[in-house]
Amino acid sequence: MARPLPGSQRRALWFWVFVGPFAAGLALFTYVPLAWSVYLSFFDAHNTVTPTHFVGLGNYAAILGDSAFLGALGTFALFTLAIVPLTFALSLALALMVNRVRFARAFFRSVFFLPTACSYVVASLVWKLSIFNGVRFGLANTVLGLFGGDDVAWLATTDPPWYWLVLVTLRLWLQAGFYMILFLAGLQRISPRLYEAAAVDGARPGWQTFRHITFPALRATSVAVVLLLVIGAFQAFDEFYNLLSDARGYPPYARPPLVYLYYLALGSEQNLGLGSAGAVVLALIIAVATVVQARVFRLGRKEDTL
Repeated sequence: MARPLPGSQRRALWFWVFVGPFAAGLALFTYVPLAWSVYLSFFDAHNTVTPTHFVGLGNYAAILGDSAFLGALGTFALFTLAIVPLTFALSLALALMVNRVRFARAFFRSVFFLPTACSYVVASLVWKLSIFNGVRFGLANTVLGLFGGDDVAWLATTDPPWYWLVLVTLRLWLQAGFYMILFLAGLQRISPRLYEAAAVDGARPGWQTFRHITFPALRATSVAVVLLLVIGAFQAFDEFYNLLSDARGYPPYARPPLVYLYYLALGSEQNLGLGSAGAVVLALIIAVATVVQARVFRLGRKEDTL
């Protein structure tokens, strides 16, 4: 009769029973492709994932000298500067509003969070076919018509580029609810005693209380939200690919880096080596931006965990 395993070994066994399949899938479908992408970036890989012609840093020099790629990076730095504050402000405002509701709080929290569960592809099609489809029966043009405005071709390559409004509103709708939940969690961690002490000291409710108590207490949550928003902005792909049906027909600044790299690696050229080099460069930019922000905002400092 087999002897039962000691407690520590039994816990280790069950740990790997539950975690092992996830760890194996993560390694097989995430880490191995990442490592192979880095490997491909040092080779001339046209129409193949098993190249033999080593080019060293040639692909990196080529991608860093590509004006279209650099233009996409520059424009999406500006896109980040626009979408991050907008989403931050909207999600914080929703969290403050829901937190002050005295009835049906769970209902409002669910309603605002629900768009997060929607697929980017499905939401893009709704925005493209129903709201901003550019014909007079579209919702946006119908509303404009009520005020005497003319129809707008929202997704056309016109001047001004109205498609940016479509892209920004879609992203705001999809992600504001998620960050609202993060802010709600932060708000619920604030001790009511702080507000009571502030009231005793003569602080007026509203802006004064928010400025001196609520917002400083949300510092750790705010930094985490900003980091996630910046990373998400540079990883934009689905809405651009689906809303701008032929992104290659739009100016370079209308293509995010991931869409440009997608067409570069999987388009007519099938230049997997150059596309992999661009993906590595983009990953390094995101990593550096994240580390810099974490250092500047001192993410994880001791007082944030108290």
